[in-house]
Amino acid sequence: MNKQEIKQGITMHSIETDKFKTNLIAVFLTTPLTRQNVTKEALLSLVLHRGSKKFRTQQEINIELEELYGATFDYGIEKLGNNHVLKFYIESIEDRFLPKEEKNLEKSFEMISDIIFNPYVEKNGFKEEYVETEKEKLKQIILSKIDNKGTYAMSRCIEEMYPEDPYGLYKYGYVEDLDKIGAKELYEFYQELLRKCKIDIFISTSKREDLKQLVMENENIKSLNPRDPEYKVNQIEEKTKKEVQEKEEHMEVSQGKLIIGMDILKCEENTRFVSLLYNAILGGTATSKLFQNVREKESLAYSAGSSYLKTKNNIFILCGIDIENKEKTIKIVKKQLEDMKQGNFTEEEIQNAKQGIIETIQTIPYEQDTEITYYFGQELSNTNLNLAQYANNIQQIDKKQIVDLANKIEINTIYFLTK
Repeated sequence: MNKQEIKQGITMHSIETDKFKTNLIAVFLTTPLTRQNVTKEALLSLVLHRGSKKFRTQQEINIELEELYGATFDYGIEKLGNNHVLKFYIESIEDRFLPKEEKNLEKSFEMISDIIFNPYVEKNGFKEEYVETEKEKLKQIILSKIDNKGTYAMSRCIEEMYPEDPYGLYKYGYVEDLDKIGAKELYEFYQELLRKCKIDIFISTSKREDLKQLVMENENIKSLNPRDPEYKVNQIEEKTKKEVQEKEEHMEVSQGKLIIGMDILKCEENTRFVSLLYNAILGGTATSKLFQNVREKESLAYSAGSSYLKTKNNIFILCGIDIENKEKTIKIVKKQLEDMKQGNFTEEEIQNAKQGIIETIQTIPYEQDTEITYYFGQELSNTNLNLAQYANNIQQIDKKQIVDLANKIEINTIYFLTK
């Protein structure tokens, strides 16, 4: 992966590979996550894809995608640590598989840059029809948050753990904000965001010498100002032990959703690698302690596992259970946590966890979007580890380090979604 500055605050990352028959261009606009702006940013990601100065309607966009030999365009919004990221992608056939002089990569970049940086404007604002349609779409996305009860419970646990922290915000924003956002106001907000946000352009394609030139000569890129970008570097957070809070929420559910949110209190340079192994042994695989003891041995859970949130230094335990089994499940989960602290796990479990993580790392270069996501995560955390270095760091972790970490983990919140 090669990284080059286009202008201050605007960076091009090129991943040159012959593994694929497609180009993948991804553009990320990163800005600090705030309650004031979260809904507007989510709405922006929807409105921008509706039309640009060159491609004014969805139909014109689709026609151009067909002209690019069936290219595909995608967009979204993501919460990464205390950052909000607007994401845009275009995938198209590589030039080497097309007749000469097609310039499919160049045309693809022209298209995505026009959609992001040169939107369709009427009367000094976004097109009213586009904004109102996308506001209704966003409203439905926000309201559908409760449809997936597991995802909803996880989101609610995070809100309870981070009531005063931007990470507690919902990435799609809030329904009550939508009525306050008009087409002109949203366009003015977009202009301000574009002046300040961190811009990362990723291009995954076969080796060519003109990638930086292709980006720098693009008229939309030329129009962007240099900036000292406003964003939060995702660094390891120091936490302090807190009194455990228990939260219960009632809803029409067929099974209870138990989420236990935990803090890693003291962090060091290799904490993220040790945490990955800890999580894999605790609840990250089908052979993990939670799966084997809570689900298989005790038959208490329909699902039982854990996940590691490296951007905020948390481990979350997630169980789908019969409602009457709540207290018994918590007791057995705590027993697994104590076993980890006492080192009651084998060298074989460690090696299996390492193998699983390293095999996952080794698959990253075989998916263009996954590889881009990996390197963008490195960019936001201000680190520069290639995949081999990352795997090597995992391989170096020993049992003592895992036990030491286990003794720095404390429960923050127990959240239960019940009838």
